[in-house]
Amino acid sequence: MKYLLNASQMKRADEYTTGRLRIPSLELMERAAAGCVDHMEESGLDLTNVCVVCGTGNNGGDGFAAARMLTEKGHRVTAVLCGEEEHCTKETKEQIKRLRQTGAAITTEFREDSYSVVIDALFGVGLNREIEGKRRELIDAMNRSGGFKLAVDIPSGVCADSGAVMGTAFRADATVTFQEMKLGMELYPGKEYAGKTVTVNIGIDTSEIKKEKDAAFTYECGEYKSLLPVRRADSNKGTYGRVLVIAGSRGMSGAAYLNARAAYTAGAGLVQIYTSEDNRVILQTQLPQAIIRTYDFYDEVELLKLLNWADVVSVGSGIGTSDKSRKILRTVMENVEVPCVIDADGLNLIADHKKYLDRLRHENFIFTPHMKEMSRMTGKDIPQLRARRIEILREFAEEYSVTCVLKDARTVTMPAGGHPYVNLSGNASMAKAGSGDVLAGIIAGLLAQGLDLTDAAVLGTYLHGRAGELASRDKGSYSVMASDLIEYTGRAMKEEEDR
Repeated sequence: MKYLLNASQMKRADEYTTGRLRIPSLELMERAAAGCVDHMEESGLDLTNVCVVCGTGNNGGDGFAAARMLTEKGHRVTAVLCGEEEHCTKETKEQIKRLRQTGAAITTEFREDSYSVVIDALFGVGLNREIEGKRRELIDAMNRSGGFKLAVDIPSGVCADSGAVMGTAFRADATVTFQEMKLGMELYPGKEYAGKTVTVNIGIDTSEIKKEKDAAFTYECGEYKSLLPVRRADSNKGTYGRVLVIAGSRGMSGAAYLNARAAYTAGAGLVQIYTSEDNRVILQTQLPQAIIRTYDFYDEVELLKLLNWADVVSVGSGIGTSDKSRKILRTVMENVEVPCVIDADGLNLIADHKKYLDRLRHENFIFTPHMKEMSRMTGKDIPQLRARRIEILREFAEEYSVTCVLKDARTVTMPAGGHPYVNLSGNASMAKAGSGDVLAGIIAGLLAQGLDLTDAAVLGTYLHGRAGELASRDKGSYSVMASDLIEYTGRAMKEEEDR
């Protein structure tokens, strides 16, 4: 498990380490600089002409310490101070002093040149304002300058909390970050500015911070295998659960097909589709494994029977927002007794009828909105969601006691009362119609096999994203279809099974 911490969390961990554990800031600075230098040497970078651009805060101190270490190793180093020396922190002033003792000169003007390496140590994770004026011009000049670009802890200008670019940002080829990965370096667009990332342990104690429910995490390669449902030799289709897929209005049979086939591929034992009568023939042809039940009009008695049959329900994909669809959704929300995934039009109906949220019968609901759907449900615009996604997701999940899977380039799963999980799998090939229908089906199929809501959402989003990676590897970035994601979900599951 890997944690992705934000600026305030790292600040509190740093204060705990220096205050309670009494490890001097200067010592942490030395370790950070050594980690950067070690990484550069291990990576085989050309260190014949290095420029280190430093700010007045402790990030700048890390940079000056790295400049000193490189100088002591015989490398040619240009150190640039952006700001007034009297405004530097105590630790940074000490690092400037130590660098000068090597005979190295410190300049206050960055000369745009062809360096072998440009090191960004301007601003650390604490940056909370737009970069303007001379500092913006400086970062733009650093980006234009020749040489390998290395950021210290986080690229200057990237928000450690949201990944937003604050006016401008240093575009790194690699970033050496300290102790824990920063959340904003895994969210977009920050991810694109961080380049290749490496995390160096410098002794900051983050153990208490990780216990806080707002501390985001992700899993590392190989850890997803433990979440896979167990397949027993002595079993039958009833062992792996019955999924009721309520999807597809007239002309939207594809949503029902993708839902149901994805649930089967994820391992569900039996899938029944409840859909518009218009979709019967095509679904029976496309997916003969599924049971098909259809409707011409709202039939509460029939729907209640189906809800009683199911071990898991997935509702909303392609059902439309008609009055008939609204009645179906309301009946499900008021009567379902088993885990229930609500997707797509189900969420749009909720956005128009928020009173339905007060009628949830239990806490076994998973909502799978994309950004626009989440915006409609919360009344927050998309820029607000991107800037405060963890906070807004937390508030929503806890107010309504649901697990929320917010789909984006980095999908975040927020269980009520739990830690936010950030999914790192997936790619741009998945930006196609029907991709969300597949995800809802995968999660429903995992729930049917007994996974709890959090594990089903976490494993489902990972497998969905991994399927996109495997599919694009074979088909390219442009040609992956939603139906391909289902096929490659099976391959992703086998990949984990074989680890």
